[in-house]
Amino acid sequence: SGREVTLVSKDMLMRIKADAIGLIAEDFLSERAVNEDAIYNGFKELYVNEDEINLFFQTGELDLQQQVAEALHPNEFIILKNRTNPSHSAIGMVRNQEGLLQKCRFQNEQAWGIRPRNAQQVMALELLLRRDIPLVTIAGKAGTGKTLLALAAGLMQIEDFGFYKKLLVARPVVPMGKDIGYLPGEKEEKLRPWMQPIYDNLEYLFDVKKPGELDEILSGIGSIQVEALTYIRGRSIPEQLILIDEAQNLTKHEVKTILTRIGEGSKIVLLGDPHQIDHPYLDEYNNGLIHVVEKFKDQKLSGHVKLVKGERSPLAQLAADFL
Repeated sequence: SGREVTLVSKDMLMRIKADAIGLIAEDFLSERAVNEDAIYNGFKELYVNEDEINLFFQTGELDLQQQVAEALHPNEFIILKNRTNPSHSAIGMVRNQEGLLQKCRFQNEQAWGIRPRNAQQVMALELLLRRDIPLVTIAGKAGTGKTLLALAAGLMQIEDFGFYKKLLVARPVVPMGKDIGYLPGEKEEKLRPWMQPIYDNLEYLFDVKKPGELDEILSGIGSIQVEALTYIRGRSIPEQLILIDEAQNLTKHEVKTILTRIGEGSKIVLLGDPHQIDHPYLDEYNNGLIHVVEKFKDQKLSGHVKLVKGERSPLAQLAADFL
């Protein structure tokens, strides 16, 4: 008919095949939760006078209504920097959309022996330890400390403070919703390869020295449960701290299913790297993690921060940046 035909698909392999035979192919952009230039990081830098930083340290508050032109979000972090001496700085959290900045409660805190190493980790720990923020999202590349910091904060709140009855740690068995299959052994043995990154972090936090020691510790404590997301559906989860790792591999529907399971007195933390997606039909702009960040950024019950500095090793940082 002489009309130009364009194939629109979320399947990258399909688009590559179409391009190879000369057919115009495009991504399905309308499902994107956010545009590339509008991703919310959860923090801003603001240059102010030295007197204002000193006032913030003295009173623990600062009115930013006249300082910031763009809109502020509840629980957004502001890094105050001295105009004449940028190394003189302070970190605060916006408590309302009118621009009242308050000092972080846990800036000098450490969790289960883990102390924040950079400004964004300070922000993440603040969100993790605040009981008045029941939904926390933390994004960052591999090696930025997302999982370790979240687990440390979780152990502190469960074992030291008794804020929650149980720490439930889960990650999707990619693709989510599929059964683990006919592997030998009990459910825990089948899950172990998928959950190994969680166990690695727990071994570090518990300073495990020999094989099998972590299993003994976890069975003795009884308040820590490592689970696949496949088994969370249909449950109601009250008075628990839930950590969802690799949340970038969740669809919008799956993340909604999880959030609607959260019961009274519970807190949920979504962790993930939007640049490291294994799901064939998701990308860094339409996955469940980014969807939650975008939809909840104006809600007082939610907080988000993007970790930007790798702390695993210089090599891991280079690999995350360039590969």
